[in-house]
Order: sequence, then C-alpha cells, then structure tokens
Amino acid sequence: MKILCVSDTTDPLVYSGAIKEHFADIDCVLSAGDLPLDYLEFIVSSLNKPLLFVFGNHNLGDFDYYDKKSRDPLELNLTSYFIPGAGASHIGGKVVKESTLLFAGLGGSMRYNDGKNQFSNFDMKLEILKLLPKLLFNKLRHGRFLDLLLTHAPPEGIHDQNDLCHQGFKPFLWFMRVFKPKYLVHGHIHLYNISEKRNTVYYATTIVNAYSHTVIEINEDKAKKDRKK
Repeated sequence: MKILCVSDTTDPLVYSGAIKEHFADIDCVLSAGDLPLDYLEFIVSSLNKPLLFVFGNHNLGDFDYYDKKSRDPLELNLTSYFIPGAGASHIGGKVVKESTLLFAGLGGSMRYNDGKNQFSNFDMKLEILKLLPKLLFNKLRHGRFLDLLLTHAPPEGIHDQNDLCHQGFKPFLWFMRVFKPKYLVHGHIHLYNISEKRNTVYYATTIVNAYSHTVIEINEDKAKKDRKK
C-alpha cells in the first residue's frame, strides 16, 4: 500500500489541479493534523482514496463536531446535513482497518495553554489505555496489534523540540516497544530545509514526520508476517 502523508501546511504540490498526476499510484492518505478540513475534502474528492486523519492543536474550528466530550447534540442535529471534512475519516482515539492494514490514531499536542486537544503525558497514557481492547482484539484476530499509529505530536526525544508545546509524548515510546507498529506517522514539527531529519527508527518502528507531505509504502503481506514474529 502506498500512502500519502500530509500535515501542518497546505502543500502546493498536493493542493493543485495536477494532484492526480502527482499521486496517481496512491492507495490511501493520512493527515497528521493542523490542516483545514476543506483541504482534506479537496484531497479526497481529487484522488477518490480513503483519507484517515487526526486533529492537532490548530485548525480546531470543527473539532467539537468530532469530539464526543465537546459537542452539543442539539447543535449537531441542526447541522447534520453538513459534515465538515466530508469523505475523510477521523480516527483520533480509534483503531480501524483499511484494506488489509490496521491503523490507530492519537491526536493532539502536549498541554501548554489548556486549549482544546492538549494532553499531559498522564492524559495520553489514558488515551492509549482506551485503545487496548481493540488492539488486543487485533492481536487475536489478525496476529498483530497494529501496522501504523497516526499521531499529531512526535514521541519524546524523537523529532521533538525543547519548548513545551513541541515536546513529544513519552507514552508513545512505550506504545512502540509493546505494540510494535511498522510506522508511527506524526506532524507538529515543521521542517524548513532538506537536511532536517524526517525518518527515525525506534525498535521495530519507523517514525515519519509528515510535515507538508511525504509518501511511504507498506508491503502488506510482509507487514503481517513481521508483526507475527
């Protein structure tokens, strides 16, 4: 499966009338957050491929629509004819299967001003614990917990920065050691030149910074065999 990963900024190569030519062989799209939902709608409608996304700590105008703790049921009933991000699937706090691959999503950033979708390390541990039943089901049903974890923030000490807002989450390190996803794809950390590191390997997981856009490829048969080891 060839996957287009995007985050944090609208890329002119993606937001283009030539998107079909640039990404003709893409099978799936992942958005790691901080992108307007109309940008995601454009990608979905142009490529006609599944798009899975999480929210970051910016572009949260439609966050309440997707967040069960925030949304107003009456307001949602009145606006149910309009679905922001139509065609894209929000997987924050979820474990899903797309084609033959298993995905999970954990959005948000480190808490730095008590805004929406911000977490402490302890809070993120709780978010991970909520995924455990479905991860265990995957292990029993498919022989592996997960193929790819989609996040907004990076793991602690990998691609992150010193300021509180851009620090990575320590529980992601534990997650990778225990559940061994093939990839962890994140956003949040901007890359300003080609010498900055985009990919890092941690145990069995390749961590990928999706800033702007990048493409990864997962051999689905090999991924299943590797995860069963």
